[in-house]
Amino acid sequence: MKNNLYRTSALVVLMATLNSCNISEKAEAAPAEETAPAIETFQVSKEKLSTELRIPAELTGFQQVDIYAKVSSFVKELKADIGTQVKKGQLLMVLEAPEISSQLAASESRLRSQEAVYMASNSTYKRLLETSKVEGTISKNDLEQADARKNSDYAQLQAAKASYKEIQNIQGYLQIRAPFDGVVAARNVNLGAYVGPAGKGSELPLFTIQEQNKLRLSVYVPELYTGYLKNGDEISFNVKSMPGQTFKAKVARMSGALDSRLRSERVEMDVINTTKKLLPGMVAEVLLPLKAQDSNYVVPKTALVTSSEGTFVLQVENNKTVRKQVQKGREVEDRVEIFGEIPENAQLVKMASEEIKDGTPVK
Repeated sequence: MKNNLYRTSALVVLMATLNSCNISEKAEAAPAEETAPAIETFQVSKEKLSTELRIPAELTGFQQVDIYAKVSSFVKELKADIGTQVKKGQLLMVLEAPEISSQLAASESRLRSQEAVYMASNSTYKRLLETSKVEGTISKNDLEQADARKNSDYAQLQAAKASYKEIQNIQGYLQIRAPFDGVVAARNVNLGAYVGPAGKGSELPLFTIQEQNKLRLSVYVPELYTGYLKNGDEISFNVKSMPGQTFKAKVARMSGALDSRLRSERVEMDVINTTKKLLPGMVAEVLLPLKAQDSNYVVPKTALVTSSEGTFVLQVENNKTVRKQVQKGREVEDRVEIFGEIPENAQLVKMASEEIKDGTPVK
């Protein structure tokens, strides 16, 4: 009886030990299955991404010129002031230079004298020419000398005319006229002031003329975005002095080259300003529409990894991850453009990270 009891007790202990081992093995295996990483993937697709870029810009007169004095002189009359609307050719200022008037009078006197000399030599030559028609009356040498004197006097007459015209032109510089229709934006001299092409009188321009009915809106577009703009694209902009108002303009000119300092392209828009609300010199904020010419791959930002090894996405090939180097494009909210050798309809890991190495299994 005792032996049977011992055998029964040993059997119970053995069965309990085996059951506890099976339970512990199951308990160890269960957490391993629960902690296995879940990798979510998606199928990449192409689309045309449209974004907007805000850049500061500057408004300037469509035409603008600083007017300086050509000759040393004094301001005699002022015909215009700041804010004056002027027409092309309108007289703005009269300068005075007495020495030029004296030079003009002396040049005119020399011209009249040379005209008289030429008329005399020309008359002499004509008489000798008529006389020489009677054989033996005038030697050939005398006729040639008369002809040479006439030609020399004619050359002197032309030189006197040119000198007289030159001084007339210089005298014309004493009248300052508007080169185009516009507005006088600045006047830097007063009556009696000394002005000239050099020295203290040339430090500031006499006038600054601007065409304000039409303005230029100039903006420098960074290199990354130059490929998204073309002539004729409509843009909108606003200025600080008129909050809440939006103005429209179209791209009229593109420089076609990058500025060596800013690494950006100068783009100009023409702005019609007949109401004169906008003023040259205003700083504007331009909203540039950046529309892609072709469809490109667009992925969630979480699928793109930027590290010391470069920028890459994780592509799934044969149920394993493979790193693909890509270039990053524009960003819109939680999406980003990518460029690289990615096949169409490829499967990418949605929540990519550096911890996921090449060859990681994907169920």
